[in-house]
Amino acid sequence: MLPDVTCGGASTAAVRSGPAAVSPATLRRLELAAGDLALACLLAMEEHQPWFARLPAEQRSAVLLVTQTGVANFVAWLGERGESIRLTAEAFRIAPRDLARRLSLRQTVDLVRIATDVFERHLPPLAADEAERHALVEGVLRFGREIAFAAATVYAGAAETRGAWDARLEALVVDAVVRGPDIEGGADDALVSRASTLGWDPDAAVRVVAGSPTPDTAAERLGELRREAARAGRSVLVGVQGSRLILLLSEPPGQPGAGDIGGDIGDVGGLVDGFGPGPVVVGPVAAELATAHNSARDALSALRAAPGWPDAPRPVAADDLLPERALAGDVSAHRRLVESIVAPLETAGGELLHTLATYLEGGGALEACARALFVHPNTVRYRLRRVCDLTGRSPSDPRDALVLRTAVIAARLNPVREPGSPS
Repeated sequence: MLPDVTCGGASTAAVRSGPAAVSPATLRRLELAAGDLALACLLAMEEHQPWFARLPAEQRSAVLLVTQTGVANFVAWLGERGESIRLTAEAFRIAPRDLARRLSLRQTVDLVRIATDVFERHLPPLAADEAERHALVEGVLRFGREIAFAAATVYAGAAETRGAWDARLEALVVDAVVRGPDIEGGADDALVSRASTLGWDPDAAVRVVAGSPTPDTAAERLGELRREAARAGRSVLVGVQGSRLILLLSEPPGQPGAGDIGGDIGDVGGLVDGFGPGPVVVGPVAAELATAHNSARDALSALRAAPGWPDAPRPVAADDLLPERALAGDVSAHRRLVESIVAPLETAGGELLHTLATYLEGGGALEACARALFVHPNTVRYRLRRVCDLTGRSPSDPRDALVLRTAVIAARLNPVREPGSPS
């Protein structure tokens, strides 16, 4: 154990004002021992930290240089004879940049701890008397503490710089997805490169989630969103664009893609609390990041149209808002309604589409529909069940009936054409 530096040769007053004065002869011995002391630190690091021995020779030499600079700073501080410590991160600023990237903060703290232990063993014997020995012990403790704080300051500054840079990259990626590619159908190489820098797998399936930010959206709230996504096994990129909060959310491996029309929002319910009041819309799954602008287009279109369905669930799939989107003038919603509902009924043949239109326009009265078609009510029931099987929408459900009727109207405005027919 270390001696009690408040007793013996070092008084309490000396502890408060700094270590006792060290003679010039002792300071000279410390200066001459700096090289050997730094080498002893290096050997101890190799012995106690197996990863240190695997560092390239130039990086170990950089650690040796940093250690020698630390010893020189320590001797210079002792020569100030009790003045307050004016330690900066000079010892760490001289280190090459690749060394700071190679060593984590935990590893750096481990090396500082080892160096402090070596100082405690080798410096006190160089003292001329007991008072100087206590002064050196106290000085090592105080200086080691300041070195650790300096290292933490350097790494904190690097983390803040990296965090600000990552935030800018993240905003650029989200903005690029929202705007879409400059050339329709072309992959944006810059988008993929920036996302990869942030650790995103550009080949992973992705969906876009859009809503409003909280009034006090801050780093803590966005951090909670990221942690919730991580708990669900997803990667996430977050962007706040004025009154919109947009998430790019990866799909877990093996997760099936979005089905035909409606309902598939995946496991994103846990992220809703990170949004502000109002609707939260989930876009369809895109196969990869380069095509995520399609999901963003649908999600943002649905977000604009969401006031048309005040009782919509939260979150709601963008495809569940197709009627409102179509009424708001979204051409892709018109097309999606026709292709997902009317086209399968046309392909199935028979009287499915005509029966559906008659049933809906007759107010959903089964008997009246059967009389209008001159068929048995059971025939109408059978055809309506077929409609439900083909479209996933039940004509007897009020919301589904609205979707189906909007699709029928959209098809009348834009008739389904047979393949190969002239446009």
